[in-house]
Amino acid sequence: MTSELETIALALFEKRGFAAVTVEEIANAAEISPRTFYRYFPAKEDILLVKVRRRSEALRSALAKRPLGEPPLHSVRMAVESALSAEDPAYVRRWVAVVASTSSALRAAYGGCILLIDRIIAEFFASRFGLQADALQPAMLAAAVGGVIQAAQNRWLFTGGDLVATVSEGIGVLEEAVGTGFQAKSRGKVTRPAPGRSAKRVGTKRRH
Repeated sequence: MTSELETIALALFEKRGFAAVTVEEIANAAEISPRTFYRYFPAKEDILLVKVRRRSEALRSALAKRPLGEPPLHSVRMAVESALSAEDPAYVRRWVAVVASTSSALRAAYGGCILLIDRIIAEFFASRFGLQADALQPAMLAAAVGGVIQAAQNRWLFTGGDLVATVSEGIGVLEEAVGTGFQAKSRGKVTRPAPGRSAKRVGTKRRH
């Protein structure tokens, strides 16, 4: 029923706009009651998160299969390619168009991406760098990857081409810019500097 409601709702959103469609109309089109609808989705916006959840699950599975010795950003790039390859580009195009057309839909969908997809990527970086899951560095790097994915996806919506290749090339730009520097920096702990002094890493000796 969840997938059926998703398909019906997306068709209505495309035809009339996300803001104009009500839960009652979606329920009527699916031949169910609004009460039944709310058993599956707390709100209309949550329909847009079905695709986000599918992608996040596929991404988590793909990341778990990446080799331990592989550069982390490259692992993420390959895992994102794998997750996107399983999606129907025509459906993704429709979904992105609906999300981009209404601010409330945009907030719901991209908020879901941050909570689900960005968190999975941050946890992956943290595990590879030996850091806590809530550490700043993995979270910021994951946010950068998430932003690149969204930007590349929007670019693909307007320029066409291959979705997987466009997103992969986008992450490749970040991979080339960051390189392995983050991995090297994350091996040691950083102490907070005293006023007027620079930070130094624990376990390293100052050269004279």
